[in-house]
Amino acid sequence: MTTTEHASPPRHFPAGPKPMLSGEHSRSELVTIRIFLVAPFLALVSVMVLVWGWGLSWLDIGLATGFYILTTLGVTVGYHRYFTHGAFAASRGLRIALAIAGGLAAQGPVITWVADHRRHHAFSDREGDPHSPWLFGTSPLALARGFWHAHLGWLFGRDKTNVARFAPDLAADADIRMVDRLFPVWVAATVLVPAALGGLIGGSWWAALTAFLWAGLARVSLQHHVTWSVNSICHMIGARPFTNRDRSANFWPLAILSMGESWHNSHHADPTCARHGVLRGQIDISARVIWLLEKLGWATHVRWPTPQRIAKMTAPRRGTRNSAIPVHRRRDRRCSP
Repeated sequence: MTTTEHASPPRHFPAGPKPMLSGEHSRSELVTIRIFLVAPFLALVSVMVLVWGWGLSWLDIGLATGFYILTTLGVTVGYHRYFTHGAFAASRGLRIALAIAGGLAAQGPVITWVADHRRHHAFSDREGDPHSPWLFGTSPLALARGFWHAHLGWLFGRDKTNVARFAPDLAADADIRMVDRLFPVWVAATVLVPAALGGLIGGSWWAALTAFLWAGLARVSLQHHVTWSVNSICHMIGARPFTNRDRSANFWPLAILSMGESWHNSHHADPTCARHGVLRGQIDISARVIWLLEKLGWATHVRWPTPQRIAKMTAPRRGTRNSAIPVHRRRDRRCSP
């Protein structure tokens, strides 16, 4: 494929008899995952305690903001709307750039991220959903446990989503396999590049250190929690203007930080739509970026909302339940295919 050709949107939720899971993470994989999840958060807390009132410059804020926007869009436009749902077609160059930008958010390699998210949509708030907050029931204690599981706890589990079932299109793409294998490089770059820029622009090792802490580790931690909040908060509270078979909701306070991802009820009603904030006044920065990419000719066949698509989102669906959907399953059943 040349750089001027456009990849077709990936096939949505590949069907077939393949099992949902492909085994378990090894002990070394689990240790690595836990370190890379917990370390940025602990660094953020430590930094806030140790350098509160000093050690934070406008340079740090500028670098953190710039890298936050770039890498968050890598997840929202790239990992999510393009690779997972095929909301548009992309040139080869854009496809690779989006995969790298998503990797810089340090949320996981592109292929496994997409496989997990397609599995989430296939079984949303039902048996098989990797991060439903309704896992333990509807009592206050059960919802507290469910919130922790949906927000962060599921990432500490051993379940490994079967890529052959949920992301065979990406596993068959040589470019994406290469970007996926280089994920450790993107994680290192996302904290070291801000530090290098801070040192070069600020002209000191101290400027490099504060950029590493604020624009690197603290920014990554904030990104993690914004993304995890879509998994947890946006399946528990918020507005539900569209009919779904799950408890996805629109939570407006997160709209800016999540780049439009928190219009989650709208998204679950029409997963392949390039714009999640389809109602009047709903800010969707990711959709605006896709619009710009389309104007530049790098993105084509964009699936924009139309009156017909929105009408289908509001029409009642057979089997729809617009109330809490407790899963009430034992933890050991979660591994069944």
